[in-house]
Amino acid sequence: MKQGILALAMLFPLLAGAQTSLLNAGPMPGYSEMTEAAIWLQTKNEATVFARYWPVDQPEAVHLTNTVSTTREGAFTAVLVADTLEPGNRYQYKLYINNKAVDLAYETYFHTQTIWRWRTDPPDFSFLIGSCAYINETAYDRPGTPYGDSYQIFESMREKNPAFMIWLGDNTYLRQQEWNSRTGFIHRYTHTRSLPGMQAFLASTHHYAILDDHDYGPNNSDRSFWNKNQSLETFELFWANPSYGVGDIEGAITSFQYGDADFFLLDNRTHRTPDKVPDGNKTQLGEAQLQWLFDNLAGSYARFKFVVLGGQFLTDSGLYESYTNFGFGEERQRIIDFIREQNILNVIFLTGDVHFSEVSVLREEGKPTIWDFTSSPLTSGPNTNGINQNNTLRIPGSVIMERNFTEIALSGPSKERRLTIRYFDSNGKLLWEYQLEPEKKERTAE
Repeated sequence: MKQGILALAMLFPLLAGAQTSLLNAGPMPGYSEMTEAAIWLQTKNEATVFARYWPVDQPEAVHLTNTVSTTREGAFTAVLVADTLEPGNRYQYKLYINNKAVDLAYETYFHTQTIWRWRTDPPDFSFLIGSCAYINETAYDRPGTPYGDSYQIFESMREKNPAFMIWLGDNTYLRQQEWNSRTGFIHRYTHTRSLPGMQAFLASTHHYAILDDHDYGPNNSDRSFWNKNQSLETFELFWANPSYGVGDIEGAITSFQYGDADFFLLDNRTHRTPDKVPDGNKTQLGEAQLQWLFDNLAGSYARFKFVVLGGQFLTDSGLYESYTNFGFGEERQRIIDFIREQNILNVIFLTGDVHFSEVSVLREEGKPTIWDFTSSPLTSGPNTNGINQNNTLRIPGSVIMERNFTEIALSGPSKERRLTIRYFDSNGKLLWEYQLEPEKKERTAE
């Protein structure tokens, strides 16, 4: 009898290990609401997956997500939905593959948002942003020095314990042999997402994402890209955003609220006029998406309105794929004019793309101030010429020309709210810090 028990006890770790070997990437919490949250994962082969979850202070109160069967057609990915939740709770979860528990060497947590309006001051919270994550693959990399490096950045990001992370585009880098086939898209997204050093960060933090040219298609790609439907399908398979498009507007577009902030995640590729088309009524967003942004900015009661966009918005350097280059300045000015005419306060653009970081600000007496926080790159090659870009709207001292990530913290009581932005290097060392107080005289929700 004892021998049988001993044999069974020895078998359990083997079973757990077998299921762990079926896990390719994740788990990764996606969107977080007050009574619902999503968990993304990818297996190596077809499998049945679900998760158990419980409040950290009530380990006996176990609930189950839905069960999903991963398939080859779906790139073996799954999004599990935890829908028996209470607001303001932190939950631990455990993944099961083929009805066997998966033992992981890192913590797995998610949380729900708190109910605070009409009850308390808005919650203090912090979140991370970053763009341009290149993961080397020798067989397909550029010749010479590897372009990707400093993968320890993901552990440094995990250690900040953010409420969530927003990936600002170029979250993976499609290579030339990949963007014209479904096989290529799936390979590149899978390779990037399965980086071992990324898994602990994925598993304990909620993640949202937009795309930019390198995870959409060829470099500087636009609405003419013939395979953009496949691009958007792959993006949806590998993230757990609240939505993929809004209403009849297609693209990697969504929005969410967190505390006293609204987030509008835009797609600057699916509807983008080709750069070389002659100037005149050129668009990055398309008219429908632009009007959706206007409607949401005008209707927002949030203290802060974060507009998440792949390329830089404010910079007037006229370089790279910013809004002032390739004839897109007219649409940029339309957005600025709308914010000013409607007197919309505390609009902050979160942008990436350029492989260096900086903070830009547009101030004019009697008009709302507009900000642009650029965060780039995470692991791809830095742009060491960033300091020489002639951006007259740059905050002096804010340029960072090494791999980095950004923390944005909202704190303080409602009437004394403040925002602190901090840039960190790959090892988590503070590089630059700036604090701003929101403009006031904002509408309040009734």
